[in-house]
Amino acid sequence: MYICSCHAVTDGQIKKAVEDGTKTFRQLCRELRCCTQCGICARYAKEVFDEAKAKQKTSESEEPEDTDSE
Repeated sequence: MYICSCHAVTDGQIKKAVEDGTKTFRQLCRELRCCTQCGICARYAKEVFDEAKAKQKTSESEEPEDTDSE
């Protein structure tokens, strides 16, 4: 779904940016240029970004720790 129509940014692009290591919302806006023109998308872009970050943290905490069992 398109989040930013000014720069044709989709929710998938935002999620992928988080997966690829985007740490902050400000960094996301610089990388994808969302929220930089009219600003209408800011609320929705932030919502998708926050959800992706929360999902990332959840999946990281569910990964088993690397333990040597000898």
